[in-house]
Amino acid sequence: MKNSFIIMDEADWAKATPDQQMGMIFKTLRSIDCRLQNLEKRALVDKFYSFLGGVFGGFLAAMGIKWYR
Repeated sequence: MKNSFIIMDEADWAKATPDQQMGMIFKTLRSIDCRLQNLEKRALVDKFYSFLGGVFGGFLAAMGIKWYR
């Protein structure tokens, strides 16, 4: 799986030596770290879309209140 952050499965873990297991843990943690860094870079874009959605939703709510009164 390209988008998964779990590098190993149970069969690989059972066959691995302790050194290999530590390597697998390191690779998994490194993969999680890279994914989190990518998410943190998107904070400004996500805030912009949240703001835009709030404005649009507020406008529709105001129009809906006026329409039904």
